[in-house]
Amino acid sequence: MIRTFFHFHQRNAVLLAVALFVGSVAAEPSWPQVPDLATGRIPTLAPLVREVTPAVVNISVQGKVREDNPLYKDPVFREYFDLPKQLEKEVSASGSGVIVDAQRGYVLTANHVVAQISTAQITTKDGRKLSAKLVGRDAATDIAVLQIQNATELKAIPLGNSDRLDVGDFVIAVGNPFGLGQTVTSGLVSALGRTGLGKQGYEDFIQTDASINPGNSGGALINLKGELIGINTAIISPGGGNVGIGFAVPVNMARAVMEQIVATGKVQRGRIGVSVRDLPDAMRAGGLHGALIAEVLPGSPAHQAGMHKGDVVTAIDDVPVRSASQLRNKVGLSPVGQVLQLTLNRSGSIQTMTIAIGKPELDGVKAQGRRDR
Repeated sequence: MIRTFFHFHQRNAVLLAVALFVGSVAAEPSWPQVPDLATGRIPTLAPLVREVTPAVVNISVQGKVREDNPLYKDPVFREYFDLPKQLEKEVSASGSGVIVDAQRGYVLTANHVVAQISTAQITTKDGRKLSAKLVGRDAATDIAVLQIQNATELKAIPLGNSDRLDVGDFVIAVGNPFGLGQTVTSGLVSALGRTGLGKQGYEDFIQTDASINPGNSGGALINLKGELIGINTAIISPGGGNVGIGFAVPVNMARAVMEQIVATGKVQRGRIGVSVRDLPDAMRAGGLHGALIAEVLPGSPAHQAGMHKGDVVTAIDDVPVRSASQLRNKVGLSPVGQVLQLTLNRSGSIQTMTIAIGKPELDGVKAQGRRDR
């Protein structure tokens, strides 16, 4: 009796909490109302799913990859077997993408989905098969942009603000796992600012426990406002399947990459001429957050703006900076010439300064390592 009573009231409490939470989303003007529990119907995210899933597409790609067998580099071996200097094999792959501009047909996806692309076919939720061309891609962030050709009646998803995410926020992942077709899973934001996965040069991943599997790459991570907040890109999977640790590129990073790709076809990374590192534990223990300036190059934009070694950058354009990687990402993904406002902590004194992003090479000096910006 005690066990039954407990589970009955526990279930009702959970349903009520979900109803109140989901009901706040469903109360938006364009959303159907979530049924009240008094009707006997269980609250659902179906209205949200119906609204966003038409913007998520399946991507099939065909291309060629170079054979890396070292024997093929041996001229005697090639001559004996009458082989060309470079051997290629046909490959095909599938993944996911997200329509972010319905009028122009732009689709965000993961770079590794289209890395060897020669042709791509987009399949929409309503079953249409459309051709797409590659606009550009960026391996360092694992983001690529496709453009659907001659398509009408597309539906795009609005872009959210990934800087406003908190650990514990509810999220939905939509993609094409294992080639099964469009699939929706749900979970939480498990962590923010994940780095050190070794996948790309610019890492600031959203970690989620929403199920992400092979084929989900390039798909959408969506908040309960129906906004895109990440592009699914990777999982930790000792056995090859989902274990509840997936990662997405934050939409703010993807947006910055897309804007440069659409404008110029590529991403040009600028610098301000500093070397940065994470704060020592002693500084963090005092409640300080940010990125520590370890070196300032003479004549660089940072030097001209008055930045000093030992400064701590605590915010960029009023967005808090929590790590050296975050500062590096922001500077590296800003186009040359863009002006940033930096908030500094200099020996306890708060200062602000504006710095224009410089060219990738400053005064003929190339970057010396990952932390150089």
